[in-house]
Formats: sequence, structure tokens, C-alpha cells
Amino acid sequence: MDHSLTRRDILRAAAAGAASMTSLSHAQSAWPSKPVVMVVPFPAGGGTDAFARPLAAQFAKQTGKQLIIDNRGGAGGTVGASIASRFAPDGYGLFMGAVHHTIAPSMYPKLDYDLEKDFVPLTLVASVPQVVVVNPKRIEATNFKAFLELMRKNPGRYNYGSAGSGTSHHLAGELFKQQTGTFITHIPYRGAGPAMQDLVSGNVDMVFDGLGSSAPQIKAGRIRALMVSGAKRNPAFPDVPCAAEVGLPDYTVTTWYGLWAPKGTPADIQAHILDEVRKAVLSEELKVIWASNGAEFPNMNQQQFGAFVSGEVKRWSAVVKASGAKLD
Repeated sequence: MDHSLTRRDILRAAAAGAASMTSLSHAQSAWPSKPVVMVVPFPAGGGTDAFARPLAAQFAKQTGKQLIIDNRGGAGGTVGASIASRFAPDGYGLFMGAVHHTIAPSMYPKLDYDLEKDFVPLTLVASVPQVVVVNPKRIEATNFKAFLELMRKNPGRYNYGSAGSGTSHHLAGELFKQQTGTFITHIPYRGAGPAMQDLVSGNVDMVFDGLGSSAPQIKAGRIRALMVSGAKRNPAFPDVPCAAEVGLPDYTVTTWYGLWAPKGTPADIQAHILDEVRKAVLSEELKVIWASNGAEFPNMNQQQFGAFVSGEVKRWSAVVKASGAKLD
């Protein structure tokens, strides 16, 4: 046997392997080299879209590659999450979920994905307070006090639309009923966009919505904002009282939107994605859009975002149990 030839073969194989690894490393560092698909698990026109589409436009401007929005609504956002969980972990399939996805494990016991095991948390993209908005033709109350009196005097007469059972819109409504001693009928939709369309057209009375998707309609005078959740007014709508002011200090519901990649996505590609997203959200163009929607960008690192998501899963599990919320 020619042992020197065997050694040469080994050396050649090693060199080829090194070249292959160098090529792979270069390919990863060149991300993105083609369009990236981002699943938005709700129909177009909702709160997630309000932030995903400007982000996609800025991403394209920065990288020269498209960030394609793939709206996949259904089952409180869980259909889209399931689809995204099966993407190849190569950086070309991302998932923009929301607070709803930390509620889903408590509302949908048979999910075919695990938010904390099948995805890599990347970053929070935007955070907005929840807002109580009504159709002014169906509910004539012009302030929160009058609105609350109307709800208490007419149990079951009024209804509220949500982005779907198990979403933050749904739980915000249930929390409101629990804390105010009112009864309002829940009507689930396949996303915040369709719910908002029916609110504007007068097919539902009110929505407990994330401020991002309501903001344009409030400014246009099509719907009326009566209260934002939390302990402070929102700078984008300084005339709308906060929950603490109207006697609901524990009504703190925030709608947030985050970005995930499939589990197994290489660390260097994760870093590239984060760099581009942060650069986009901190651009002057997106700062203006976020501010007009009453949104903040909580600039968390990956570890902080992962811990935040775990905390939200636990928090909403307790809320679901206490409220007795069920799928409609």
C-alpha cells in the first residue's frame, strides 16, 4: 500500500474541507444574499403589519434585498407561528410574532410548536399600550366615565371585537370586564385588521386594541379612544386618559411585537439580522412612524428578550386562569 499517497489524499481532503468551511462562513457573512421571508401571523392591516411593513421597507433600503411579508392569519396567530417554526434555519425565514404568542400556550393546549424551544428569540421590535376604542355612532359616550356607566347599566347589550380568541385583545377585554364588573360580549376575528374594519364600519361596538393599529383611525376621527392602559398617558395621544387616572390602576396591558428565527439558525446570521433590525428601527424614518403610532423600541439584547418572553408566558398563564377566559 502506498502510505504517502494516503497521506496526500488526507491532506487534500482536509484542504477541501477547510475550503468548504471558508466558503460556508463567507456565505453566512454575506447574509442576506437573497430575499428574506418574514411570516406575520395575522391578516394584513393589523397591529403587527403596522410595524412589519415599515421595517421591511427600511430593511430593503439598507440591504438591497427584499424582506417579504407573508401574512398567515388564523387561530389567534398560532397558524402562522406553526408555519414559521418549520422554516430552514438559514436566516431566510423569520417570524414576527406578538404578545399573543405568549398567551397561546394557555389557550391552545395542543399547539404543534413550542415558542421557547422551536425558535431563537432575537429582539423586541415595538411596544405599545392597549387602548379602548369605540365606534362613536354605536357608543355615544365621549369620555370614559360615561362609557363605564353605559356598560354597567346595559350588561350584555354591547360587544367587543378582537384579533382572535387567546390574543391580547381578547384578554384585555376579559381583564376589563373582571376589573369593572361589566359584561361585554366577545366577538373573535382572524386578526386585528378585520376587527378594526368592522369597528370602523359599525359592525361591532368597541375593540381593546394595540395603539399601533388604532392610531390612524383615531387620528382620522373614525373611532374614539377613551382610555389607554397603564399608569401614564401616551405622548402620541396626550388627551386620552390612562387607566390609573380613571380608577383602574391594575389595568396594565401592553401589546408588543417581537422577532424570532427558527431554532438552529447560526449565531453569525442571528447577529447580522439583529444589526439590520436595530439599524432600521433606530433610523429617523422609523422613529417617526413608531412615535406616530404611540410605540417605543425596547432595545433589548437576545438574552433579555428571551427572559422577557418566558416571563410573559408565565404572566399570561396566571391571567388566563384568573379571568376564566376560554376559546370562543
